[in-house]
Amino acid sequence: MEPRPRSFYILTGFFALFLLFLYGPTITIAILSFQGEGGGLTFPMRGVSVYWFKDLFEQQAVGDIWGSFRRSFLLGLMVMVTTVVVSVMGGLAFRKRFPGSGILFYLIITSLVIPSILISLGVGLMFSQTGLSVHWSTSGFGAQLTWTLPFGLLIMFAVFNRFDKSYEEAARDLGATPWQTIRHVVLPIIAPSLIGVALFGFTLSYDEFARTLLTAGSYNTLPLEIYGMTTNVTSPVLYALGTLTTVFSLVIIGAFLALALISNRRRAKAANDAGKGLI
Repeated sequence: MEPRPRSFYILTGFFALFLLFLYGPTITIAILSFQGEGGGLTFPMRGVSVYWFKDLFEQQAVGDIWGSFRRSFLLGLMVMVTTVVVSVMGGLAFRKRFPGSGILFYLIITSLVIPSILISLGVGLMFSQTGLSVHWSTSGFGAQLTWTLPFGLLIMFAVFNRFDKSYEEAARDLGATPWQTIRHVVLPIIAPSLIGVALFGFTLSYDEFARTLLTAGSYNTLPLEIYGMTTNVTSPVLYALGTLTTVFSLVIIGAFLALALISNRRRAKAANDAGKGLI
């Protein structure tokens, strides 16, 4: 076996440092959240317990943790559904060139390069100046869509760019209507990609801070609530909240990945059954 070059070990060390930089803060917070009852916000730890997790589920002197969690969860679902529906419709629309399609495409992705705080400021001013309520479910919802929709549309553009139109042509030859073709042919084929778009929509919304800062109104979402707690909470309950939030995000990602795996297995099984039927 040939010895590895020195560059291999240098790059390995660099990659290890990158992983430490990437996951070190999250691991540190998770460790600090298991401090004893007399623990503080810094090292060294004073005992090991789950006291602060239990304290998190009790009435807090400041903040509205569980109310903000419910708002973030509901807002994430709203953004997820809207992102999936609009992305699919946009992907279908852009399969054929139409007047102004190029300009519209660049307008869609422009919001990704505009600073998020400016988007939040602009949406908040637009709602307040027009007499509309500045609320997490209205202006906050709209501001977050400027973040999630471009990602969803870019994914759908890539998916439909590689989509084999012969499946649709075969369905139409068999007498399927346009809606039946989309429902029974197109959507099942792109289902894994739809799950990916849904995951993007929910997680980007659930974690979004800047575009919600000036558009949430008087009720905070969870990222805003956590930010507010950093100025007035002096106990490891803040770390416990961060740990539970991270675990919740990982559970959501795992659930979506499981859905994608199940969808792929069903597609493979259907293809095998169809192949056996032709034999």
